[in-house]
Amino acid sequence: MGDIIAAIFILVPAFIVAFALRWIRIMRINSEKQVEQNEEIISLLKADAREGNR
Repeated sequence: MGDIIAAIFILVPAFIVAFALRWIRIMRINSEKQVEQNEEIISLLKADAREGNR
């Protein structure tokens, strides 16, 4: 019984760290995509503003 509890105390933090690293990676990828989308939106707005001034 003691071995099982010891294994749980070792594995639970490892799983928490693994999930945290996975979450950070997903957030980083999503933020890179959002930057790209924002740049595209800005360029479209600038193009629209130029056409609106004509």
